[in-house]
Formats: sequence, structure tokens, C-alpha cells
Amino acid sequence: MKCNRLVDAGRRQFLRGGIVGAAGAAANTVLPARQAAALSLARVEYPSNRLANIADLAVDTPLDIAYPDADSPGVLLKLGTAVEGGAGPDGDIVAFSVLCPHKGWQLSYHAADRTLNCPGHYSRFDCESGGQEVWGHATQNLPQFLLRVDDAGDIFAEGVDELIYGRLSNVLDT
Repeated sequence: MKCNRLVDAGRRQFLRGGIVGAAGAAANTVLPARQAAALSLARVEYPSNRLANIADLAVDTPLDIAYPDADSPGVLLKLGTAVEGGAGPDGDIVAFSVLCPHKGWQLSYHAADRTLNCPGHYSRFDCESGGQEVWGHATQNLPQFLLRVDDAGDIFAEGVDELIYGRLSNVLDT
């Protein structure tokens, strides 16, 4: 008699597990849409700001910029090959904050491997992969500025996709 009860309990647990598994599978079809929505919420729009013109850029030569305000140094780069998130007619123009997200050290560009490097604790960020950290102590990727290029070749920044170092939020004080 005890064995029958154990078998019944086993069946109930098995059925419960199947129901939970089916619910998980159903939720999995909804989660990608929610994850995409969450990613779009991470992007913060700022007032549009002209950074430069395409004619001002040379491949692998960083151009110092400030965005979204004078207290936020950044760099504008023409990489010479199209990259995800790249702007311009060739899809190769990107811009990043140059404040390391780990401790705020000023990053420098290394053209040989197209990375921005921190002299403090040696974090490295890949400019061809949206500022993804490839080495170091940082716990987030490098903030990338969202760019738009108009018909005259003027490059505008219009938002940031990560938290800028030293700010409790990506909101400008006005």
C-alpha cells in the first residue's frame, strides 16, 4: 500500500513538472519580445547635438567630442568597415563615452585592434562590437552614442545606450 502512494505522488509531481515545463516553454515565446522592449528602454534619448561632419573624419583617427554635455567626454570614430550600430553611408561611424565604466579613467583608442583601453585597471572595449568589454574589471559595456547622419553629412548624437560613468542616471540636469 505504501508503494502505491509513492507511485501516485511521483505521478503528481511528474504532471506538475510537465505543466511547469509547458508554461516555461510558452513564456519563452513571449520573453524575446520583452527582452527587446527592455533593451530599448536602456537607450536614453538626449537633445540632438551636432558632433562633426563626415568630412572631418579619417579612418582609425579618433575625434574628441563631448556628449550629452561638456562634462561627458567621448570619441567619434570612422572604422572603415561597416559595424552593427554604425552610422553614415558606409555604416562605419561610431561614438562612445571615453570614461571607463569601472572607475572613470579616461580611455585611449588603439587603432591596431580598434579598442578603447583604460590605463587604470586595463579594461578594454571593442569599438567594432558596440563597445563590448573584452578584458578588465568593468562590469558593463562602454556607453555608445546613438548617431544620425543627415544629407549634408553632419553627424548628430541623439542618445546613449548605457549608463555614463559618474551619473546616477542618464538624465541631464536642466
